[in-house]
Amino acid sequence: MPGRSQLSAEVGESHRPEMLKLAGVFYSDPAPLGELTAVSAADMPPHYQALLAHDDHMTVTLEAFHESLVKVVVVQEQSAPDSYVRKSLLTRHSDGTPVQLGIMRIDLTGLPDLVRQQIETHAAPLGRILIRNNLLREVELLALWRIEPGDDLREQLRLQTNQPIYGRSARILVDGRPAVELLEIVQA
Repeated sequence: MPGRSQLSAEVGESHRPEMLKLAGVFYSDPAPLGELTAVSAADMPPHYQALLAHDDHMTVTLEAFHESLVKVVVVQEQSAPDSYVRKSLLTRHSDGTPVQLGIMRIDLTGLPDLVRQQIETHAAPLGRILIRNNLLREVELLALWRIEPGDDLREQLRLQTNQPIYGRSARILVDGRPAVELLEIVQA
């Protein structure tokens, strides 16, 4: 996998089918989410580069950027015995402003029961749960996206304009195996 500075729009575009499949759990038509175009980090404004072009957990990055803890607000979810999918917001504790819309699919096999329970009960943002439970994890940045927001995305993030915002596709490996697929869309 190329490092974040070498992640090209072409490499990002190769992950479009995975992104659309993940988003399709909650958006049978992607228009309400928006129009996503793969970009390189160099094509993003600096503040979005800082928020998205890295291999760290978004929870930690957003809290540092916004100088506020964040909490998870689940919008929709689906559970199966070995998997869990949710569309959620991360909102600032300081004022309740939504700072991220995320869609994640988690392979629950191999995760300790306590971690599964914390994820399914929305105890904290995913990154914080994995960190607190000292799971060996690695975040892999797969793609960066410029997003022309659709109606649902504008509503969820309380966007006041139609200006593009940015997001990323990533994967989290737990103990060396793919465990989480992510689409994370932020506002700066």
